[in-house]
Amino acid sequence: MAHSLFRALAVSRAPLMALSATGVSWGCFSAMVPAIKAQTGASDALFGLALLGSAAGGMLAIFAAPRLFALLGHRVLPVLGVFSVLALQLPVVAQSSVMLFVVMAAMGMSIGSFDINANLRISSLEGTSGLHLMNLNHGAFSLAFGLSAFVTGTLRAHGVAMEVIFPLMGLVVAGLSVLTWERGWEEVPDDPDEAPVTGGLPWRAIVLIAVMLFASFVGENAVDTWSSIFLERDLGVAAGHGAFGPAMLGLVMGCFRLLGYVTTQRFGEARVLLWSGLLAMTGVFLLSSAQGQGVALSGIGIAAAGLAVIVPTATSLLGKRVHRRQRNLALSRAWMVGFTGFFVGPSAMGFLAEHVGLRGAFLALALLLALVAPAVMQFERMSRTGRLVSKAP
Repeated sequence: MAHSLFRALAVSRAPLMALSATGVSWGCFSAMVPAIKAQTGASDALFGLALLGSAAGGMLAIFAAPRLFALLGHRVLPVLGVFSVLALQLPVVAQSSVMLFVVMAAMGMSIGSFDINANLRISSLEGTSGLHLMNLNHGAFSLAFGLSAFVTGTLRAHGVAMEVIFPLMGLVVAGLSVLTWERGWEEVPDDPDEAPVTGGLPWRAIVLIAVMLFASFVGENAVDTWSSIFLERDLGVAAGHGAFGPAMLGLVMGCFRLLGYVTTQRFGEARVLLWSGLLAMTGVFLLSSAQGQGVALSGIGIAAAGLAVIVPTATSLLGKRVHRRQRNLALSRAWMVGFTGFFVGPSAMGFLAEHVGLRGAFLALALLLALVAPAVMQFERMSRTGRLVSKAP
């Protein structure tokens, strides 16, 4: 097992560094959310609406990802790393909700593009190496996210200004981006005996996977964005200590994603996805009813354990079920739907918080996560009957 793990780390070094860099970026931003919100002077609803800017940028990034991936080749990750470093500096200038919308659009476009292209590279490497790499790489994202949120929160608690924090974390992102460089990619030659691709994209598979991705992304980003505010405002913890919420989410998700590298091989993707969805729902429900910091952090930890492997396992599952010539396009389309949850989640939470409070918003999130289980069961039912998708349509 140790040999397999080290081989997986070596094979996926470049995208692993890229996902670590995106984790540092979003972890820093999430821990600074209370300060950014105060700087803009926006209400919960307006702040949530401003966060939708990242959805617009992220959707454009994901739509363009297959073409950008093919155009830049092995240079795509280092190039996008540079843009991510620059984008991470922009929240400093967000003095209003309108300006924050523009900032979030730029962050969504650059960091989101870095993220999806890393995932396309991982899926390609899974196809050529035969290794399961998604959970391992997403584990690196979560660990980087959690550590970044913890460090950022600590700096903020000690009075360090955001004008200093963002450049410091930008240096970390720059260092990780340098490590995404690859000399070149080995292309898989066409097999003359391989059946040709006919028909359109496998939309049945794409839609089911997109449902899983959407619910998980909503849960992940809604918890990491609003948990710090919930802890500081609703539960009254000290300023800066709200960062323990996103830190708990990131660190637990990181650990369970590394564990997912083993569990998916032993129990299969579908079973792991099913139980993960139920666990995530339970954790968010516990968070919504928490009356103290300990229970709230426990709920975040349980939710994180469930959310940990949904995105990487569902992505890996789709990548393995479609023809390799359709893989990048199919994954990008599933992510176009699913990844909107990463941006819509915080905005929807802001709207709900304005009307029913954060407790009610977290309860609604728990109900959304309940959709993961039936989506998995339907995917498996269609797979068993051969009505889903074949390797060579």
